[in-house]
Amino acid sequence: MPPITITQITNSFSHGLKRDYISWDQLPYNIKLAAIASEDQTFPDHSGFDWDAIERSMKPRKKGKKTKIPLGGGASTITQQTAKNVFLWQGGGVTKYIRKVPELYFTKMIEWIWGKQRILEVYLNVIEMGPGIFGVEAASRKYFGKSASKLSRAEAAMIIASLPNPKKFTPKPMSRRVSWRYPQILKQMQNIEDDADLQQLLRGK
Repeated sequence: MPPITITQITNSFSHGLKRDYISWDQLPYNIKLAAIASEDQTFPDHSGFDWDAIERSMKPRKKGKKTKIPLGGGASTITQQTAKNVFLWQGGGVTKYIRKVPELYFTKMIEWIWGKQRILEVYLNVIEMGPGIFGVEAASRKYFGKSASKLSRAEAAMIIASLPNPKKFTPKPMSRRVSWRYPQILKQMQNIEDDADLQQLLRGK
């Protein structure tokens, strides 16, 4: 089990701490696929940063125009999120910008040292999935009463659909956002599943 993170320590005072680390081989295929489909579809190919997504996020939106950000289209990659979750702190405002410099360093570091499988393994084990709940195994036991290895494809998508605000959006009772978002994740899982680089990552040992 990796060392406790700053976020986990902070949350433990008010919500306690539930985390159950599972290895790469124990992590189910569907939860790995759902995370990539939802959070970072270029994960197998980039070197830590999705520069196209960053450029899109910096473009000003026209006043009064509604825009939809596609799944996997956020500016922060899974590698960046992992670096932040493991080594740094959460929060917005000024601290968000202060955090960006060390985040750049740790993002490149784990890409070089850990590699893709280890990054995804750690991400799925340390990501916050509810008040005091960290990792997909703890989330699966909390919301579905079973190990993550027994999750159906839809249940895996529901858990990932609670991101990026799992304290507000929950699989059970299912929030409106999760009910709207998880079918889209299922669709994206199907769309990207045949990618050769993705399959090499997910099926590799």
